[in-house]
Amino acid sequence: MAGANADSRDDLLARDRALLIETVREAGGLARAMFRTELRTWTKGASSPVSEADIAVNDLIAGKLRAATPDYGWLSEESADDPSRLGKQRVWIVDPIDGTRGYLAGRDDWCVSVALVEGVSPLLAAVFAPATDEFFLAARGQGASRNGVPVRTTPGDTLVFPRIAGPKPLVEKLDRPRGDVVLHPRISSLALRLCRVADGSIDAAFAGGQSCDWDLAAADLLVHEANGRMTSLKGEPILYNRAEVTHGALIAAGGLRHERILAHFQGHPLP
Repeated sequence: MAGANADSRDDLLARDRALLIETVREAGGLARAMFRTELRTWTKGASSPVSEADIAVNDLIAGKLRAATPDYGWLSEESADDPSRLGKQRVWIVDPIDGTRGYLAGRDDWCVSVALVEGVSPLLAAVFAPATDEFFLAARGQGASRNGVPVRTTPGDTLVFPRIAGPKPLVEKLDRPRGDVVLHPRISSLALRLCRVADGSIDAAFAGGQSCDWDLAAADLLVHEANGRMTSLKGEPILYNRAEVTHGALIAAGGLRHERILAHFQGHPLP
């Protein structure tokens, strides 16, 4: 019976993986078709831009995923929060267009980001950057890939000359001699910024405060499956599908470098 249960779980995971890939690719195609066109836009909250493309992509993803997995919960940046998700073992966490500012400005640094969370941790993840045709995929315990090729975070633990992305005040807290840290050009999408850590394009990345589950869940799994770590600056893991979906400052890097950065921040706490 235990073997049958394992087979059933594997079959379910394979189904969800295939569904995720198909959905995110289709969503990316829609976002790409609307990219650099005349779009209605408005502001959500204090200053967060939203466009009709965000809503159209969200509706496409919701229609496909929720119809195929009606027992799963749903959390998306562009959907009203349904508290029933808190009682679900598996939940889709979605950012239909992460990096909307870059998208509306006609830049390439945006993506579609979707994760399937089980309990409080990501189980499956897909991040698709259509403008550069990069498809990142990860499954818990099965590694991470970009366009089908395995990716890894950069090795080593040195803080000298690493390429780091994120808010400048956090980077400056590393307090290294001038020239030791190379600040990577800004990446509009936080999910894509973190994927650049997973694929070794950059050595480490910070997320400032106020990032949300949908910004992080897919990229978090990609970083971990690429032999990296992503935590709070105190080393705490990020827990998803909680009532509070907003997180504080975070750091992602290869395992050894992540440990070194955490040790530095513990000796130089934020004010």
